[in-house]
Amino acid sequence: MSLRFVSLFLILVGLLSFGCSTPEPDGPVYKIGYMNCNSESETLRRFTPLTRYLEREVGARFELVPVDTQDFEERFVREKFAFAHTNSLIYLVLHEDHKARLLATEKRGQFGARTAGAVIARKGSGIRTLADLKGKRMLFGPQLAPSGFLAQYDLLLQNGIDPETDLALYGIPHGSYKHEKVIYGVYFGAWDVAAAPALDLELMIRDGRISADDFNVIAQSEIFPYCTFSAAADVDPGLAERFRRALLELTPETTVEIGGEQVRVLKATWVDGYEALTDSDYDILRAMARRANMPPYQQF
Repeated sequence: MSLRFVSLFLILVGLLSFGCSTPEPDGPVYKIGYMNCNSESETLRRFTPLTRYLEREVGARFELVPVDTQDFEERFVREKFAFAHTNSLIYLVLHEDHKARLLATEKRGQFGARTAGAVIARKGSGIRTLADLKGKRMLFGPQLAPSGFLAQYDLLLQNGIDPETDLALYGIPHGSYKHEKVIYGVYFGAWDVAAAPALDLELMIRDGRISADDFNVIAQSEIFPYCTFSAAADVDPGLAERFRRALLELTPETTVEIGGEQVRVLKATWVDGYEALTDSDYDILRAMARRANMPPYQQF
């Protein structure tokens, strides 16, 4: 083999290797805080593919940080998160108190980029209207859950029922999977009434874990934005726009390599896609929080 042929062969191999490689993003590492829904391990499993996809499309390095809901605001500030994935009520807190900017809203279930809270009772309980709740025991989801606490608390207030005085008792379950525990709490008769997210009801019925015939849906709130991505106020606008665009361009066919396998990003993340809402779309939720005296509008 001639020296000239060897040289050409090596050049060709080098060009092919260059064309097939995907260079790692360089530069600073930006933290993305992801609010835990059920557990930290579930959050890592769900959102690792999305984070890797964002690195690839945005051309930046990201660190996935699971965060408990009640700790989110404090850690957002202390750990200098560049981006946040939270429920819509925590987005309002970050926006009002720290000037976080709306990027995109998650789509999932029958309401797409919006959701709702429902008040449910077991069929045969005799509880059919909100007026029937007086003197009953009601189970709520986490206090900072817009579709598992705020929406239902507000529904009661708007219908002349003060949860603090008119219910015999209300509680919030401990541990993970709180929304499912709320629904099962009524299903198995441990509580009279429950504050159930409409989405959780939809998914549990779809999966055959409960039946729509098991419950009376006593009331449902207005629909309002679902889980939300936002950017910290000091994030470069160009970076934030690339991040937003990458979310909006996701399709069910989009994949990313994880552990040597191609993983569908949206399927792994349990969402249907992302939508570009405006901040004014969150005004319905703002009104609920003000009426219920909840963050970020609480008056002491």
